[in-house]
Amino acid sequence: MYKVLLVDDEIFVRKGLRNLIDWESLGYEICDEADNGQEALEKIKQLEPDLVIADIRMPVLDGLELIRTVTEEGGHSPTFIIVSGYHDFQYAQRALRYGVHDYILKPIDEAELETTLKALSGTLGLKKLTTIAGDSLVTDSIVETLVQGQFSEADNGALSAALQMPEVSSFDYALIELHSNAQLTGNEWQAKELAAVVQSVTANPASKIPVYEQASGLFGLLIDLRQFISRDGRLESAYSNLHAAIAKASGRPVTLYIGKTVKRLQDMCISYRSANEAMSYKYAENGTSVIYASGVQGTPLYYFDVDSELYSRLLERLEENNEELYEQDIDLLFRQFVEKRFAPNAVANTITRFVIGIINIIRKMDGDEKGLRMLPFMMDGQSGYTRLQDLKGLFTEFLREAAAYLAELRNEQSKGGIERIKKYIEASYTENISLKSIAGKFYMNSVYLGQLFRKTYGIYFNDFLLQIRIGEAKKLLRQTDLRMYEIAEKVGFQNADYFVTQFEKLEKVTPTDYRNKLLGKK
Repeated sequence: MYKVLLVDDEIFVRKGLRNLIDWESLGYEICDEADNGQEALEKIKQLEPDLVIADIRMPVLDGLELIRTVTEEGGHSPTFIIVSGYHDFQYAQRALRYGVHDYILKPIDEAELETTLKALSGTLGLKKLTTIAGDSLVTDSIVETLVQGQFSEADNGALSAALQMPEVSSFDYALIELHSNAQLTGNEWQAKELAAVVQSVTANPASKIPVYEQASGLFGLLIDLRQFISRDGRLESAYSNLHAAIAKASGRPVTLYIGKTVKRLQDMCISYRSANEAMSYKYAENGTSVIYASGVQGTPLYYFDVDSELYSRLLERLEENNEELYEQDIDLLFRQFVEKRFAPNAVANTITRFVIGIINIIRKMDGDEKGLRMLPFMMDGQSGYTRLQDLKGLFTEFLREAAAYLAELRNEQSKGGIERIKKYIEASYTENISLKSIAGKFYMNSVYLGQLFRKTYGIYFNDFLLQIRIGEAKKLLRQTDLRMYEIAEKVGFQNADYFVTQFEKLEKVTPTDYRNKLLGKK
Protein backbone atom coordinates (compact mmCIF):
# COMPACT_ATOMS: atom_id res chain seq x y z
CA MET A 1 0.00 0.00 0.00
CA TYR A 2 1.25 3.48 -0.82
CA LYS A 3 0.99 5.97 2.04
CA VAL A 4 -0.88 9.23 1.32
CA LEU A 5 -0.74 12.48 3.32
CA LEU A 6 -3.71 14.88 2.82
CA VAL A 7 -2.96 18.59 3.31
CA ASP A 8 -5.75 21.21 3.37
CA ASP A 9 -6.69 23.93 5.85
CA GLU A 10 -10.37 22.88 5.76
CA ILE A 11 -11.11 19.74 7.83
CA PHE A 12 -14.29 18.92 5.91
CA VAL A 13 -12.40 19.11 2.60
CA ARG A 14 -9.96 16.54 3.96
CA LYS A 15 -12.73 14.30 5.24
CA GLY A 16 -14.53 14.61 1.91
CA LEU A 17 -11.38 13.61 0.06
CA ARG A 18 -11.01 10.59 2.36
CA ASN A 19 -14.48 9.36 1.44
CA LEU A 20 -14.45 10.36 -2.25
CA ILE A 21 -12.93 7.10 -3.49
CA ASP A 22 -12.04 3.62 -2.26
CA TRP A 23 -8.35 4.27 -1.60
CA GLU A 24 -7.52 0.71 -0.55
CA SER A 25 -8.83 -0.84 -3.77
CA LEU A 26 -6.35 1.38 -5.68
CA GLY A 27 -3.46 0.33 -3.46
CA TYR A 28 -3.31 3.46 -1.24
CA GLU A 29 -3.89 4.25 2.42
CA ILE A 30 -4.37 7.66 4.08
CA CYS A 31 -1.58 7.72 6.68
CA ASP A 32 -2.39 11.16 8.14
CA GLU A 33 -3.66 14.70 7.55
CA ALA A 34 -2.26 18.21 8.03
CA ASP A 35 -4.04 21.57 8.00
CA ASN A 36 -1.13 23.71 6.77
CA GLY A 37 2.17 23.37 4.92
CA GLN A 38 4.37 23.69 8.00
CA GLU A 39 2.58 20.86 9.76
CA ALA A 40 2.77 18.81 6.56
CA LEU A 41 6.53 19.36 6.39
CA GLU A 42 6.98 17.80 9.83
CA LYS A 43 4.71 14.87 9.01
CA ILE A 44 6.56 14.18 5.75
CA LYS A 45 9.79 13.85 7.76
CA GLN A 46 8.10 11.68 10.37
CA LEU A 47 5.83 9.43 8.26
CA GLU A 48 7.69 9.39 4.89
CA PRO A 49 4.51 9.18 2.77
CA ASP A 50 4.73 8.03 -0.84
CA LEU A 51 2.24 10.66 -2.02
CA VAL A 52 1.20 14.09 -0.74
CA ILE A 53 -2.05 15.66 -1.98
CA ALA A 54 -1.93 19.33 -1.00
CA ASP A 55 -4.09 22.41 -1.45
CA ILE A 56 -2.19 25.19 -3.20
CA ARG A 57 -3.39 28.01 -0.92
CA MET A 58 -2.92 27.48 2.82
CA PRO A 59 -1.85 29.52 5.86
CA VAL A 60 1.70 29.41 7.29
CA LEU A 61 3.20 27.61 4.27
CA ASP A 62 1.28 27.16 1.01
CA GLY A 63 1.38 24.10 -1.26
CA LEU A 64 4.06 25.30 -3.64
CA GLU A 65 6.32 26.54 -0.85
CA LEU A 66 5.90 23.15 0.84
CA ILE A 67 7.12 21.38 -2.29
CA ARG A 68 10.00 23.81 -2.74
CA THR A 69 11.10 23.34 0.88
CA VAL A 70 10.93 19.54 0.65
CA THR A 71 12.95 19.61 -2.58
CA GLU A 72 15.62 21.97 -1.23
CA GLU A 73 16.02 20.18 2.11
CA GLY A 74 16.60 16.80 0.47
CA GLY A 75 15.80 13.74 2.56
CA HIS A 76 12.55 11.89 1.90
CA SER A 77 11.00 13.07 -1.35
CA PRO A 78 7.36 12.05 -1.85
CA THR A 79 5.38 12.49 -5.05
CA PHE A 80 3.06 15.55 -5.02
CA ILE A 81 -0.41 16.19 -6.44
CA ILE A 82 -1.54 19.80 -6.12
CA VAL A 83 -5.24 20.68 -5.67
CA SER A 84 -6.52 24.20 -6.34
CA GLY A 85 -9.80 26.04 -6.49
CA TYR A 86 -8.23 28.53 -8.91
CA HIS A 87 -7.46 27.97 -12.57
CA ASP A 88 -4.24 29.92 -12.60
CA PHE A 89 -1.75 29.11 -15.38
CA GLN A 90 1.16 30.64 -13.44
CA TYR A 91 0.45 28.32 -10.48
CA ALA A 92 0.33 25.34 -12.83
CA GLN A 93 3.63 26.36 -14.42
CA ARG A 94 5.36 26.68 -11.04
CA ALA A 95 3.89 23.37 -9.89
CA LEU A 96 5.19 21.52 -12.95
CA ARG A 97 8.57 23.22 -12.57
CA TYR A 98 8.79 21.77 -9.05
CA GLY A 99 8.13 18.30 -10.43
CA VAL A 100 4.50 18.00 -9.29
CA HIS A 101 2.90 14.85 -10.71
CA ASP A 102 -0.50 16.45 -11.40
CA TYR A 103 -2.49 19.67 -10.89
CA ILE A 104 -6.19 19.04 -10.13
CA LEU A 105 -8.90 21.69 -9.90
CA LYS A 106 -11.62 21.83 -7.24
CA PRO A 107 -14.26 20.52 -7.01
CA ILE A 108 -12.35 17.26 -7.41
CA ASP A 109 -13.84 14.84 -9.91
CA GLU A 110 -13.89 11.26 -8.59
CA ALA A 111 -13.12 9.67 -11.96
CA GLU A 112 -10.29 12.11 -12.66
CA LEU A 113 -8.65 11.43 -9.30
CA GLU A 114 -8.98 7.64 -9.71
CA THR A 115 -7.39 7.83 -13.18
CA THR A 116 -4.51 9.90 -11.80
CA LEU A 117 -3.90 7.49 -8.90
CA LYS A 118 -3.99 4.43 -11.14
CA ALA A 119 -1.47 5.98 -13.50
CA LEU A 120 0.71 7.04 -10.56
CA SER A 121 0.69 3.56 -9.01
CA GLY A 122 3.21 2.21 -11.52
CA THR A 123 5.55 5.16 -10.96
CA LEU A 124 5.45 4.68 -7.18
CA GLY A 125 6.07 0.97 -7.62
CA LEU A 126 9.19 1.62 -9.66
CA LYS A 127 10.30 4.15 -7.08
CA LYS A 128 10.03 1.57 -4.29
CA LEU A 129 11.76 -1.10 -6.33
CA THR A 130 14.90 1.00 -6.49
CA THR A 131 15.44 0.20 -2.77
CA ILE A 132 18.25 -2.37 -2.59
CA ALA A 133 19.26 -4.59 0.34
CA GLY A 134 22.62 -6.12 -0.61
CA ASP A 135 22.09 -7.70 -4.02
CA SER A 136 18.37 -8.47 -3.57
CA LEU A 137 15.18 -6.43 -3.62
CA VAL A 138 13.44 -5.68 -0.35
CA THR A 139 10.71 -8.28 0.32
CA ASP A 140 7.94 -5.68 0.76
CA SER A 141 8.75 -4.17 -2.64
CA ILE A 142 8.75 -7.59 -4.32
CA VAL A 143 5.42 -8.59 -2.77
CA GLU A 144 3.90 -5.22 -3.64
CA THR A 145 5.05 -5.60 -7.24
CA LEU A 146 3.52 -9.10 -7.33
CA VAL A 147 0.12 -8.32 -5.79
CA GLN A 148 -0.28 -5.14 -7.84
CA GLY A 149 0.53 -7.07 -11.04
CA GLN A 150 3.17 -4.51 -12.02
CA PHE A 151 5.58 -6.85 -13.79
CA SER A 152 6.05 -8.61 -17.11
CA GLU A 153 5.96 -12.31 -17.95
CA ALA A 154 9.76 -12.29 -18.15
CA ASP A 155 9.99 -11.31 -14.47
CA ASN A 156 8.15 -14.43 -13.18
CA GLY A 157 11.30 -16.44 -12.56
CA ALA A 158 13.08 -13.61 -10.76
CA LEU A 159 10.09 -12.93 -8.50
CA SER A 160 9.71 -16.63 -7.71
CA ALA A 161 13.39 -16.96 -6.84
CA ALA A 162 13.41 -13.80 -4.71
CA LEU A 163 10.39 -15.00 -2.70
CA GLN A 164 11.68 -18.60 -2.56
CA MET A 165 8.30 -19.82 -3.80
CA PRO A 166 7.45 -22.04 -6.81
CA GLU A 167 5.95 -20.48 -9.94
CA VAL A 168 3.17 -23.11 -9.99
CA SER A 169 1.32 -24.50 -6.96
CA SER A 170 -1.88 -23.55 -5.07
CA PHE A 171 -1.60 -20.05 -3.60
CA ASP A 172 -3.71 -17.91 -1.27
CA TYR A 173 -3.29 -14.29 -0.27
CA ALA A 174 -4.41 -14.17 3.37
CA LEU A 175 -5.10 -10.77 4.91
CA ILE A 176 -4.53 -10.56 8.68
CA GLU A 177 -6.31 -7.74 10.51
CA LEU A 178 -5.11 -7.07 14.06
CA HIS A 179 -7.93 -5.20 15.74
CA SER A 180 -7.56 -2.44 18.27
CA ASN A 181 -9.82 0.30 19.48
CA ALA A 182 -8.85 3.82 18.42
CA GLN A 183 -7.36 4.67 21.82
CA LEU A 184 -5.02 1.67 22.05
CA THR A 185 -1.38 2.73 21.96
CA GLY A 186 1.84 0.76 21.99
CA ASN A 187 2.11 -2.98 21.39
CA GLU A 188 2.32 -2.35 17.64
CA TRP A 189 3.17 -5.55 15.85
CA GLN A 190 5.81 -5.76 13.16
CA ALA A 191 5.90 -8.06 10.14
CA LYS A 192 8.79 -10.07 11.57
CA GLU A 193 6.82 -10.86 14.75
CA LEU A 194 3.89 -12.09 12.69
CA ALA A 195 6.21 -14.11 10.45
CA ALA A 196 7.53 -16.00 13.47
CA VAL A 197 4.01 -16.99 14.55
CA VAL A 198 3.00 -17.99 11.02
CA GLN A 199 6.11 -20.10 10.66
CA SER A 200 5.28 -21.98 13.87
CA VAL A 201 1.96 -23.30 12.56
CA THR A 202 2.93 -24.27 8.99
CA ALA A 203 2.97 -27.92 7.95
CA ASN A 204 6.56 -27.51 6.74
CA PRO A 205 8.57 -25.37 9.21
CA ALA A 206 11.37 -25.11 6.65
CA SER A 207 9.13 -23.33 4.16
CA LYS A 208 9.05 -19.56 3.88
CA ILE A 209 5.79 -17.56 3.94
CA PRO A 210 6.43 -13.93 2.95
CA VAL A 211 4.69 -11.39 5.20
CA TYR A 212 3.71 -8.05 3.70
CA GLU A 213 2.73 -5.08 5.89
CA GLN A 214 -0.12 -3.76 3.79
CA ALA A 215 -1.03 -1.04 6.31
CA SER A 216 -0.71 -0.39 10.04
CA GLY A 217 -2.27 -3.39 11.77
CA LEU A 218 -2.98 -5.07 8.43
CA PHE A 219 -0.68 -7.78 7.06
CA GLY A 220 -0.75 -9.95 3.97
CA LEU A 221 0.59 -13.49 3.73
CA LEU A 222 1.62 -15.18 0.47
CA ILE A 223 0.75 -18.78 1.23
CA ASP A 224 1.81 -21.83 -0.75
CA LEU A 225 -0.98 -24.20 0.36
CA ARG A 226 1.12 -27.30 -0.27
CA GLN A 227 3.55 -26.12 2.41
CA PHE A 228 0.88 -24.66 4.68
CA ILE A 229 -1.31 -27.73 5.27
CA SER A 230 -0.53 -31.44 5.39
CA ARG A 231 -1.98 -33.72 2.72
CA ASP A 232 -4.71 -35.12 4.96
CA GLY A 233 -5.39 -31.79 6.67
CA ARG A 234 -8.31 -29.48 6.04
CA LEU A 235 -7.77 -25.91 4.82
CA GLU A 236 -10.38 -24.53 7.27
CA SER A 237 -8.58 -26.17 10.19
CA ALA A 238 -5.24 -24.74 9.08
CA TYR A 239 -6.63 -21.20 8.95
CA SER A 240 -8.46 -21.70 12.25
CA ASN A 241 -5.18 -22.76 13.87
CA LEU A 242 -3.40 -19.77 12.32
CA HIS A 243 -6.10 -17.43 13.66
CA ALA A 244 -5.81 -18.84 17.19
CA ALA A 245 -2.00 -18.64 17.19
CA ILE A 246 -1.94 -14.99 16.04
CA ALA A 247 -4.65 -13.95 18.52
CA LYS A 248 -2.78 -15.62 21.39
CA ALA A 249 0.65 -14.20 20.47
CA SER A 250 -0.58 -10.65 19.75
CA GLY A 251 -3.08 -10.43 22.62
CA ARG A 252 -5.56 -8.85 20.23
CA PRO A 253 -8.73 -9.87 18.43
CA VAL A 254 -7.90 -10.97 14.87
CA THR A 255 -9.83 -11.44 11.65
CA LEU A 256 -8.51 -13.32 8.61
CA TYR A 257 -9.68 -12.59 5.06
CA ILE A 258 -8.77 -15.37 2.62
CA GLY A 259 -8.49 -14.58 -1.09
CA LYS A 260 -9.43 -16.94 -3.90
CA THR A 261 -6.94 -19.73 -4.52
CA VAL A 262 -4.82 -19.34 -7.69
CA LYS A 263 -2.53 -21.87 -9.36
CA ARG A 264 0.25 -19.55 -10.55
CA LEU A 265 2.35 -17.21 -8.45
CA GLN A 266 1.99 -14.54 -11.13
CA ASP A 267 -1.79 -14.57 -10.52
CA MET A 268 -1.39 -13.67 -6.85
CA CYS A 269 -2.88 -10.26 -7.68
CA ILE A 270 -6.27 -12.00 -8.19
CA SER A 271 -6.13 -13.56 -4.71
CA TYR A 272 -4.91 -10.24 -3.27
CA ARG A 273 -7.84 -8.30 -4.72
CA SER A 274 -10.41 -10.85 -3.59
CA ALA A 275 -8.98 -10.91 -0.03
CA ASN A 276 -9.27 -7.12 0.16
CA GLU A 277 -12.81 -7.31 -1.23
CA ALA A 278 -13.64 -9.87 1.48
CA MET A 279 -12.66 -7.23 4.06
CA SER A 280 -15.60 -5.15 2.83
CA TYR A 281 -17.80 -7.76 4.54
CA LYS A 282 -16.20 -7.29 7.97
CA TYR A 283 -19.36 -5.71 9.45
CA ALA A 284 -21.86 -7.73 7.41
CA GLU A 285 -20.18 -10.92 8.69
CA ASN A 286 -19.80 -9.48 12.18
CA GLY A 287 -18.35 -12.05 14.59
CA THR A 288 -16.83 -14.30 11.91
CA SER A 289 -13.13 -14.80 12.59
CA VAL A 290 -12.12 -16.17 9.15
CA ILE A 291 -13.91 -14.74 6.09
CA TYR A 292 -13.37 -16.48 2.74
CA ALA A 293 -13.69 -14.43 -0.44
CA SER A 294 -15.27 -17.43 -2.15
CA GLY A 295 -18.03 -17.42 0.46
CA VAL A 296 -18.99 -13.74 0.39
CA GLN A 297 -18.21 -12.40 -3.08
CA GLY A 298 -21.37 -11.57 -4.98
CA THR A 299 -23.54 -11.21 -1.88
CA PRO A 300 -25.00 -7.68 -1.66
CA LEU A 301 -23.73 -4.95 0.63
CA TYR A 302 -25.55 -1.78 1.74
CA TYR A 303 -23.84 1.44 0.64
CA PHE A 304 -26.43 4.03 1.69
CA ASP A 305 -27.04 6.11 4.80
CA VAL A 306 -29.12 5.28 7.86
CA ASP A 307 -32.79 6.39 7.68
CA SER A 308 -33.40 10.04 8.54
CA GLU A 309 -35.97 9.25 11.27
CA LEU A 310 -33.42 7.35 13.35
CA TYR A 311 -30.81 10.05 12.72
CA SER A 312 -33.10 12.88 13.90
CA ARG A 313 -34.45 10.94 16.87
CA LEU A 314 -31.02 9.97 18.18
CA LEU A 315 -29.78 13.57 18.02
CA GLU A 316 -32.95 14.79 19.74
CA ARG A 317 -32.56 12.29 22.57
CA LEU A 318 -28.92 13.25 22.85
CA GLU A 319 -29.87 16.93 23.26
CA GLU A 320 -32.38 15.91 25.91
CA ASN A 321 -29.57 13.98 27.64
CA ASN A 322 -31.83 10.92 27.86
CA GLU A 323 -29.10 8.29 28.11
CA GLU A 324 -31.43 5.30 28.28
CA LEU A 325 -33.27 6.26 25.09
CA TYR A 326 -30.27 7.38 23.00
CA GLU A 327 -28.42 4.19 23.91
CA GLN A 328 -31.45 2.22 22.68
CA ASP A 329 -31.07 4.05 19.37
CA ILE A 330 -27.34 3.27 19.29
CA ASP A 331 -28.20 -0.43 19.71
CA LEU A 332 -30.72 -0.15 16.87
CA LEU A 333 -28.23 1.67 14.65
CA PHE A 334 -25.54 -0.99 15.05
CA ARG A 335 -28.08 -3.81 14.58
CA GLN A 336 -28.99 -2.21 11.26
CA PHE A 337 -25.31 -2.15 10.25
CA VAL A 338 -25.30 -5.95 10.55
CA GLU A 339 -28.83 -6.79 9.41
CA LYS A 340 -28.71 -4.55 6.33
CA ARG A 341 -25.09 -5.64 5.67
CA PHE A 342 -23.53 -2.18 5.67
CA ALA A 343 -20.24 -1.78 3.81
CA PRO A 344 -17.41 -0.25 5.92
CA ASN A 345 -17.57 3.00 3.93
CA ALA A 346 -21.31 3.28 4.57
CA VAL A 347 -20.75 2.74 8.31
CA ALA A 348 -17.98 5.37 8.36
CA ASN A 349 -20.16 7.88 6.46
CA THR A 350 -23.09 7.30 8.84
CA ILE A 351 -20.93 7.79 11.95
CA THR A 352 -19.36 10.91 10.40
CA ARG A 353 -22.83 12.30 9.66
CA PHE A 354 -23.76 11.96 13.36
CA VAL A 355 -20.48 13.57 14.44
CA ILE A 356 -21.02 16.55 12.12
CA GLY A 357 -24.63 16.87 13.33
CA ILE A 358 -23.44 17.04 16.93
CA ILE A 359 -20.75 19.59 16.05
CA ASN A 360 -23.40 21.79 14.41
CA ILE A 361 -25.60 21.65 17.55
CA ILE A 362 -22.64 22.58 19.75
CA ARG A 363 -21.76 25.54 17.54
CA LYS A 364 -25.36 26.78 17.53
CA MET A 365 -25.19 26.82 21.32
CA ASP A 366 -21.97 28.88 21.15
CA GLY A 367 -19.88 25.92 22.30
CA ASP A 368 -16.53 24.70 21.02
CA GLU A 369 -16.38 21.09 19.85
CA LYS A 370 -12.60 21.05 20.31
CA GLY A 371 -13.23 20.56 24.00
CA LEU A 372 -14.57 17.06 23.31
CA ARG A 373 -11.81 14.59 24.20
CA MET A 374 -13.30 11.86 21.99
CA LEU A 375 -13.70 14.00 18.85
CA PRO A 376 -10.26 13.26 17.32
CA PHE A 377 -10.91 9.52 17.74
CA MET A 378 -14.26 9.86 15.98
CA MET A 379 -12.87 11.93 13.10
CA ASP A 380 -9.71 9.85 12.59
CA GLY A 381 -9.79 6.74 14.77
CA GLN A 382 -12.88 5.18 13.20
CA SER A 383 -11.00 4.80 9.92
CA GLY A 384 -8.64 2.41 11.72
CA TYR A 385 -9.06 -1.32 11.81
CA THR A 386 -11.77 -1.77 14.43
CA ARG A 387 -14.41 -4.42 14.98
CA LEU A 388 -18.01 -3.31 14.97
CA GLN A 389 -18.30 -3.74 18.74
CA ASP A 390 -15.17 -1.60 19.20
CA LEU A 391 -16.64 1.11 17.00
CA LYS A 392 -19.92 0.93 18.92
CA GLY A 393 -18.07 1.44 22.20
CA LEU A 394 -16.15 4.38 20.75
CA PHE A 395 -19.35 5.95 19.38
CA THR A 396 -21.26 5.44 22.64
CA GLU A 397 -18.48 7.02 24.69
CA PHE A 398 -18.40 10.00 22.31
CA LEU A 399 -22.18 10.48 22.56
CA ARG A 400 -22.09 10.35 26.35
CA GLU A 401 -19.40 13.02 26.40
CA ALA A 402 -21.29 15.14 23.86
CA ALA A 403 -24.56 14.84 25.82
CA ALA A 404 -22.83 15.94 29.03
CA TYR A 405 -21.25 18.90 27.22
CA LEU A 406 -24.60 19.97 25.71
CA ALA A 407 -26.15 19.83 29.19
CA GLU A 408 -23.31 22.00 30.47
CA LEU A 409 -23.89 24.52 27.66
CA ARG A 410 -27.60 24.64 28.53
CA ASN A 411 -26.78 25.36 32.17
CA GLU A 412 -24.46 28.16 31.12
CA GLN A 413 -27.17 29.57 28.89
CA SER A 414 -29.73 29.38 31.67
CA LYS A 415 -27.46 31.46 33.91
CA GLY A 416 -25.96 34.12 31.71
CA GLY A 417 -28.27 33.45 28.79
CA ILE A 418 -31.51 34.51 30.48
CA GLU A 419 -30.14 38.04 30.80
CA ARG A 420 -29.39 38.06 27.05
CA ILE A 421 -32.95 36.93 26.40
CA LYS A 422 -34.36 39.74 28.58
CA LYS A 423 -32.27 42.30 26.72
CA TYR A 424 -33.41 40.82 23.42
CA ILE A 425 -37.07 41.23 24.46
CA GLU A 426 -36.45 44.84 25.51
CA ALA A 427 -34.82 45.55 22.14
CA SER A 428 -37.35 43.63 20.00
CA TYR A 429 -40.69 44.38 21.68
CA THR A 430 -41.92 46.20 18.53
CA GLU A 431 -41.68 42.96 16.52
CA ASN A 432 -44.13 40.07 16.45
CA ILE A 433 -42.28 38.02 19.08
CA SER A 434 -43.57 35.24 21.32
CA LEU A 435 -42.23 32.87 23.96
CA LYS A 436 -42.06 30.11 21.33
CA SER A 437 -40.18 32.20 18.75
CA ILE A 438 -37.64 33.42 21.33
CA ALA A 439 -37.14 29.87 22.65
CA GLY A 440 -36.42 28.76 19.10
CA LYS A 441 -33.96 31.57 18.53
CA PHE A 442 -32.00 30.68 21.67
CA TYR A 443 -32.32 26.89 21.16
CA MET A 444 -34.35 26.29 24.31
CA ASN A 445 -37.57 24.50 25.17
CA SER A 446 -40.38 27.09 25.34
CA VAL A 447 -41.94 25.64 28.52
CA TYR A 448 -38.56 25.57 30.21
CA LEU A 449 -37.83 29.16 29.10
CA GLY A 450 -41.15 30.38 30.50
CA GLN A 451 -40.46 28.74 33.86
CA LEU A 452 -36.89 30.04 33.96
CA PHE A 453 -38.01 33.60 33.10
CA ARG A 454 -40.63 33.66 35.87
CA LYS A 455 -38.20 32.13 38.38
CA THR A 456 -35.50 34.70 37.52
CA TYR A 457 -37.61 37.89 37.25
CA GLY A 458 -40.77 37.04 39.23
CA ILE A 459 -43.07 37.77 36.31
CA TYR A 460 -44.58 35.83 33.45
CA PHE A 461 -43.09 36.42 29.99
CA ASN A 462 -46.34 37.74 28.50
CA ASP A 463 -46.86 40.16 31.40
CA PHE A 464 -43.28 41.43 31.06
CA LEU A 465 -43.70 41.99 27.32
CA LEU A 466 -47.02 43.76 27.88
CA GLN A 467 -45.49 46.08 30.50
CA ILE A 468 -42.74 47.12 28.09
CA ARG A 469 -45.17 47.76 25.24
CA ILE A 470 -47.65 49.72 27.37
CA GLY A 471 -44.84 51.74 28.94
CA GLU A 472 -43.58 52.73 25.47
CA ALA A 473 -47.16 53.49 24.37
CA LYS A 474 -47.59 55.88 27.32
CA LYS A 475 -44.39 57.62 26.30
CA LEU A 476 -45.69 58.09 22.74
CA LEU A 477 -49.04 59.35 24.09
CA ARG A 478 -47.19 61.95 26.15
CA GLN A 479 -44.66 63.02 23.54
CA THR A 480 -46.45 62.73 20.16
CA ASP A 481 -49.80 63.33 18.51
CA LEU A 482 -49.78 59.92 16.77
CA ARG A 483 -53.12 58.25 16.33
CA MET A 484 -54.02 55.17 18.35
CA TYR A 485 -53.52 52.66 15.52
CA GLU A 486 -50.11 54.23 14.78
CA ILE A 487 -49.02 53.93 18.40
CA ALA A 488 -50.32 50.35 18.57
CA GLU A 489 -48.26 49.39 15.52
CA LYS A 490 -45.11 51.10 16.82
CA VAL A 491 -45.14 49.22 20.12
CA GLY A 492 -45.77 45.79 18.59
CA PHE A 493 -49.56 45.33 18.61
CA GLN A 494 -51.02 43.93 15.41
CA ASN A 495 -54.52 45.16 16.24
CA ALA A 496 -55.48 48.64 17.54
CA ASP A 497 -58.58 47.42 19.42
CA TYR A 498 -56.51 44.78 21.20
CA PHE A 499 -53.99 47.49 22.11
CA VAL A 500 -56.75 49.62 23.67
CA THR A 501 -58.09 46.64 25.63
CA GLN A 502 -54.67 45.69 27.00
CA PHE A 503 -53.80 49.32 27.82
CA GLU A 504 -57.00 49.74 29.81
CA LYS A 505 -56.47 46.37 31.52
CA LEU A 506 -53.06 47.43 32.79
CA GLU A 507 -53.57 51.19 33.38
CA LYS A 508 -57.28 51.19 34.36
CA VAL A 509 -57.84 53.93 31.79
CA THR A 510 -58.13 54.00 27.98
CA PRO A 511 -55.26 55.45 25.91
CA THR A 512 -57.52 58.31 24.80
CA ASP A 513 -58.49 59.20 28.38
CA TYR A 514 -54.81 58.98 29.38
CA ARG A 515 -53.87 61.54 26.70
CA ASN A 516 -56.88 63.81 27.40
CA LYS A 517 -56.01 63.90 31.07
CA LEU A 518 -52.51 65.09 30.14
CA LEU A 519 -54.06 67.80 27.94
CA GLY A 520 -56.40 68.91 30.73
CA LYS A 521 -59.50 67.70 28.90
CA LYS A 522 -62.39 66.05 30.62
